[in-house]
Order: sequence, then C-alpha cells, then structure tokens
Amino acid sequence: WKEVAQAEVLYPGWDAHFRIEEWDDSVDVQYRVRHGKGAKFEGLIRKDPRNKEEIVVANLSCNSSRTTGPRKEIVDNLRKLNPDLLFFGGDQTYRHTEHTAGWIEFGLQYRDIIRDRPTVAIPDDHDVGHPNVWGENGKHSSIPGNADGGYKFPVDYVNLVQRQQTWSLPDPVDPDPVNRNIGVYFTRLTVGKVDFAILEDRKFKTGPAGKIPQMGPRPDHINDPSYDPRKIDLEGLELLGPRQEKFLEEWTEDWTDSDMKCVLSQTAFCGAVHMHGSRNSRLLADLDCNGWPQTPSRRALALIRKARAVHLCGDQHLAVVVKHGIDQHGDGPFGFTGPALVNTIYGRWWHPEDEKPGPNPIPESPLPWTGEFKDGLGNKISMVAYANPENIKDEKKRADGFGIARFKKKTREVVFECWPRFSDVRDGNKAQFPGWPVTIQQEANDGRKAIAYLPEYRFRDGRDHVVQVIEETTGEVIYTTRSHKGSIRPKVFSNTKHTVRFGRNLPDEITLTQVQPLPIKSSLNDNHFIEI
Repeated sequence: WKEVAQAEVLYPGWDAHFRIEEWDDSVDVQYRVRHGKGAKFEGLIRKDPRNKEEIVVANLSCNSSRTTGPRKEIVDNLRKLNPDLLFFGGDQTYRHTEHTAGWIEFGLQYRDIIRDRPTVAIPDDHDVGHPNVWGENGKHSSIPGNADGGYKFPVDYVNLVQRQQTWSLPDPVDPDPVNRNIGVYFTRLTVGKVDFAILEDRKFKTGPAGKIPQMGPRPDHINDPSYDPRKIDLEGLELLGPRQEKFLEEWTEDWTDSDMKCVLSQTAFCGAVHMHGSRNSRLLADLDCNGWPQTPSRRALALIRKARAVHLCGDQHLAVVVKHGIDQHGDGPFGFTGPALVNTIYGRWWHPEDEKPGPNPIPESPLPWTGEFKDGLGNKISMVAYANPENIKDEKKRADGFGIARFKKKTREVVFECWPRFSDVRDGNKAQFPGWPVTIQQEANDGRKAIAYLPEYRFRDGRDHVVQVIEETTGEVIYTTRSHKGSIRPKVFSNTKHTVRFGRNLPDEITLTQVQPLPIKSSLNDNHFIEI
C-alpha cells in the first residue's frame, strides 16, 4: 500500500474528506482508508466504463430509519445487477437531529455496494431534519412545517449534512453559497459517456406560506376542488432558480465525452399522486413536488428536453414513469420516480377518481389507469407505469424497492426497471412491478411532432458529432444532440429557415445558415444528403 493523502477529522460531524488531483480514470485502483491502526475500509475505485455499450444506474431514495438493521435483500440484488453508478436521491436517513449517526447507519447498510463503484448522494428534506423543505435561497424558516421557506436548523448543521453526503461529487459548477453562507453542490458528472446534471431542486425553491392563498389544511396542501391552478402560478416564484437554469442551458449544449444525458434530482416535475398517507386520503395538489411553481417547472422541463435527457428522482414513495407535457401532452421528456427503498409509514397511490384510463393509454398494459392526465396543479402528464402499495402495513406489500435505468449507447435507448424490495432479480422481468420494464428512445424525450425535416447530414469521418438546431426567426436553440451512426436528419417544428451548428464536443466548428426545411413526405423519401 502507498499512502497518497491524509485528512483532518472535521467537527461538528466527525467526518474526514480526501481529494486526489489528476486522477487516472482509465484503470481500476484498490483503495484503503485507515483511522489509526485498527480501523480500515477497503474497496475499488473503478475505471470509467466508457467502452461499455450499456451504462447501468441504480435509482435509490427514501431509506426509512424506522426499519433499522441491514438492507441485505436490496444490496444482494444490486450486486447481481452490478450498476455502474449508484444514485441516492435523498432521504438517506430520517434521523432528523442526528445526521452523523444516521449517515453512519446508512453507510453500514449499503457499504457493500458503495465501496466499489461511484455513488451520487444528494440530501432531501428529511436529511436536513425537515418534513418538507423549500430552501428559498438559504433563508431561515420559522414556522412549523417550514412552508415559509428556508432551513430551520443552524447553518453549520445544514452544511454538515451537505458536506457528508455530497463531498464525493465533482466541484459545484457555480460554487457561491446562498444566503447565510449555506453551500451549494449542483454540478455535472460523466460516467461511461453518459452526462449527468445533478440538481438541487429544493435549495432555491420558494416556500408557499404567505405567498399564495392557503386552500387546504396546511400551506402546501390543496384540497379545494374549485381552485384555479393559475392563481398559484405567480410571477417571482422560483423552482431551480436562475443559477441552475443557466447551468442547465449550458449543459444542454456541451457534449464533451458524452453520447447521452440524464438529469438527477430529488423529486418529480409533477404531482403524479392521488392518495397521500392512507388509501382513502385524497389530495388534489401537493406543493412539495416540482410541479409547482408551474411556470419555472415548465422552463426546467423545456431545458431537459433540449438535451433529450431523461430525469431520475425519488421522494414520492410511489414509483412512476411519466412523459411530461409542456405545451401539449407528450411533448416533453420522460421522468422515472423510483420507489422508496424502505417505506415504513407513508404510502402514496395513483388512483384517478373516475377509475378510468386517460386518453391514449399504454397498449396491453397490465395497469388500468395509464394514459393522458393533468395533475392537481394543471400539469400535463402521460402515465406510463405506476406501482401502488397493496398493503402499507405489510412489509412485503408496501411497493418499496429500487429503480434501474439502463443507458444503451449503441441503440440510444433507455430502459427503466422497477424491482420490489423482496424480489429476486434472477427471476427476470416477471419479478418486476407490473408495467415495467419501460423502454424509450433517446429522441422521444423531445416529443414535439415534427412539421418538417432539415437535410440529412453525414460525417466524413464516420464519427458522431454534436448537432445544434436554431430557429432563425426567434434565435431559439431548439435542441442540441449528438448524431447517431455517423449521420442525422434533424426534425424541426416550423417551416422557417434554421441555422445548424456542428462540432466534436460543442457546436462550435461548422455553421450552416438559412437552411430551408423540407416537407415531411419529401424529406423522408429523399436519398440526398450533405456531407460534413
């Protein structure tokens, strides 16, 4: 063994952090961490799996502290699936005032899967000791339930939680702290040529109390059926905030060392839930989800769509796959909300009041209520799959478990899997929750219907290049993507002229202007192409 770093133990928190510059990610490296002579922890820092055709991501969240002890059934299954990246999307611990103890408990439960692969962990509300959290740029929260926005515990405690969970991430892309010197961690990480934008969808979000009328038993719950969703979509309310929106915009255009893209955050950009807490407790709208405020939520989805990215998250205690609608049903990206790892006390259910599917349901789905709906906030969603708890009091029937996302770079497909906690993955797809697996094409994350196509472009070197399409009348970047199999025929959504930019990692090398779209029928039957 060769010693490469030492670190001081920090207090409060009793944590130590190591940083090694100029890391060679082309080789596997065994590591050992020691504390004194008697305590040690060993594992493997894997080489970047850039040459793998399929990158496997585990979507994990909501690890109830009321069920103590090992997570053997989950860890054993994960080791069999052998993911390239673990994504813990929040609520790793529910020990609200004792995060260090909760973090050690979490580490003991999952260490045998964490020790030998990259892990993203981002804190959510319970990690920082809240029932819900609207960070509102770091202000102090002073009311029960914290719906006024901000954080209720001391700044040192909030920063301790973030330090312990997020230190292993790449440096934040915009490191300036928010109010009261609370740190930020939103960043990007590339694993195996899949580029992940890691967001903080709580840090900048506006709290509802005092900003909108209360229309339910508490400021963040709405159960008044006569309410108008537009009345709570007010100017000045924030979700991701300008800094993260700027980051996302830049991220959509930068395809350095990546073929596919994915957004990771705590919760869903919609309220795909009807029953909260108990089987008969119907709630119209929950402002804790990213479906509110609606206007910044749609802005975020439009940015994700520009990169043809999928969204992975947790938080909701209800596994769903939805296709978002921004202007029309189905024109946005797909989102996969994973189930709770361990769901001890709080169940949620998808259960339309009329008990009917929506328009355009999933053909031959085993689930009765798929199709097009609006959530209680007026957001358009297409329900693809959901995993309702059968009996929240029965540990084997709570619909907890974990998600898997497979990024198939060769075919540009993403496959979502959803595994019950006590399943055995060796039993194959029949062991998954009904409705899964779900397979989508990367391009389907931009669900707008093409009005026309630009000419086909083929690249002389046979490689795949970054392609950006801009509508010239508005100057809007429509999307940026990487070509597939050495060519691309860009779809467009107007008959006006477009600019097309090309490059190896950024669209900054070749620019074609005044490109006239071709009608769909003639373009698809046209064998001519332009060589770049």
